[in-house]
Amino acid sequence: MNLKDQKVAVTSISFGKSSALREKLLHIFPNSIFHEHGEKLQGESLIKFISDADAAIVGVEAIDNYLLEHTPNLKIISKYGVGLDSIDQKALKQRDISLGWIGGVNRRSVSELTLCFMLGLCRNIFNSGFQLKQSKWEKHGGYQLSKKTIGIIGCGEIGSDVVTLVSPFKCNILVRDIADKSTFCKEEGASEVTLEKLLSKSDIISLHVPLTKLTYHMVDEKFLKKMKPTAFLVNTCRGNVVEQKALKEALQKKIIAGAALDVFAEEPPTDTDFLSLPNLMVSPHIGGNSKEAIEDMGHFAIEHLVSFFNNQTARKAT
Repeated sequence: MNLKDQKVAVTSISFGKSSALREKLLHIFPNSIFHEHGEKLQGESLIKFISDADAAIVGVEAIDNYLLEHTPNLKIISKYGVGLDSIDQKALKQRDISLGWIGGVNRRSVSELTLCFMLGLCRNIFNSGFQLKQSKWEKHGGYQLSKKTIGIIGCGEIGSDVVTLVSPFKCNILVRDIADKSTFCKEEGASEVTLEKLLSKSDIISLHVPLTKLTYHMVDEKFLKKMKPTAFLVNTCRGNVVEQKALKEALQKKIIAGAALDVFAEEPPTDTDFLSLPNLMVSPHIGGNSKEAIEDMGHFAIEHLVSFFNNQTARKAT
């Protein structure tokens, strides 16, 4: 199959802004188009953009049954990133559309931001820095991360990497996962515990689960009230894992000491009262967007297409 004849639509803005990725893709697939600026593509604008494409490289855009009904030429979706919650895999399978995906490609990028959040919350970096910019010299230096109890919920590619990064701080690491992590915990000196114990004992709880029916709003009012009042919550996985209304109330009422979020149910978020809370650290979903992660995700997204059109070997949606 001649690769130069295949039309590739790239929906991710960060991919389109990378000159290295653009050059590589255009060298192999010269009939490629890019979404480089403006709002995230969704609904009719997304359909229009990829309507006649043979392949699409997608980020967080929703690929659902309705869209696929209006993209008759589409043969493969190549994931630029790792989360698959925005892709209707059942609909892909029904139409015999392949899915190019690899897990963990951006894990170190997300893990480092998670560690940054942990340190920032412990040492009160965000709030004290904000106070200084308001000409207020107030020294509230927090406490050290070292030797604290860290709860990791979801110990897959990213969760396990966070354990590796935190280990030098000699923390007491508690792990909760749906899979058996006994061997990993033994190797890393961590403890596999019940969710109840993790919530009641952890000084920091870090979320690293996929968004599924089971994890949707997993962090709700009941969850937060089981945490220590001095504890922090970190979420760098998916926004809808946390019920934002419940978290907002918990922060306002000091049910927990603070939180750090890189992801939100609505992106960009519009609740400015929530965003301005002094005990909340936020970032605009940049966990997987380090320069190195962007290049790695883009490289694999392109390779999935090359492999598929040369050998038809990209995996089928399951």
